[in-house]
Amino acid sequence: MWFKNLKLYRLAPNAALTAADLETALEPLAFRPGGSQDSQSSGWMPPRDDAGLAYASHGQVLLRLHTEKKLLPATVVNQASRARALEIEERQGYKPGRKQMKEIKEQLTMELLPRAFVIAHDTHVWIDTVNGWVAIDAAAAAKSDEVLGLLAKTLTPFPIVPLHVEMSPAAAMTQWLYEDEAPAGFTIDQDTELRSTGESRATVRYVRQSVELEDVRKHVQAGKQCTRLALTWNDRVSFVLTENLDVKRVAPLDVLKEHQDAQAANEAEQFDADMALMCGELARLLADLVAALGGERQTR
Repeated sequence: MWFKNLKLYRLAPNAALTAADLETALEPLAFRPGGSQDSQSSGWMPPRDDAGLAYASHGQVLLRLHTEKKLLPATVVNQASRARALEIEERQGYKPGRKQMKEIKEQLTMELLPRAFVIAHDTHVWIDTVNGWVAIDAAAAAKSDEVLGLLAKTLTPFPIVPLHVEMSPAAAMTQWLYEDEAPAGFTIDQDTELRSTGESRATVRYVRQSVELEDVRKHVQAGKQCTRLALTWNDRVSFVLTENLDVKRVAPLDVLKEHQDAQAANEAEQFDADMALMCGELARLLADLVAALGGERQTR
């Protein structure tokens, strides 16, 4: 149930978003399997099999974007195209030209698509209507942009806005390292990346290794800033913060896993318990993280 990555946003201050509203809005873009000639299809599916498209519990809402993509490697199309081109050459007495080869590839792509392997992928969205958080479980910006694009097609006015903080994450992380002091409630872990702010973009990475204070200060004095930093919050959740305010590699620690592993009467109760635990912990973590970055910057 735990999100592994958090692309962070905010609910607009005046957004009055309910699960019922979302359910109605998402229905036109519910997932429907693509046709034999479709290379990709995507749409909303219930986060839990026996629930609606917008699963809500105590002000927390989960959404699930389902994508199916047909895998048709270019090498397969090229190999089949060469074989087809040889057949055509034998019939017409000369090699197909560039335009004809393009048509051959397009035709073979259409013929091969129905037999292509299908790769399925889910992207989950967490909407906290109590505290105003919106998080997309995506490591890449392209995937979060796809989610936001689909939501924008159905929600008017669009209720999701960017999250802005007073202090840039890179400046804050650099300061924490340079002063060898994490903000209240956080501890610095072993993965660190420092990158030059100059044209060279020289980068130093420490993986599963603590950074010596003397080395940090040398790198900072040489013009580098911290762009990725592994942190632990209250001995409960570990994660990596990036310069873009992305939260990656989110993982609950043992103290939370004990609660997560508690027996529930059925799968539905277990799902609700896991969801409540994750949403509650992440909401508190994000509030502390924003506070550590100087608070939220209000934009007009």
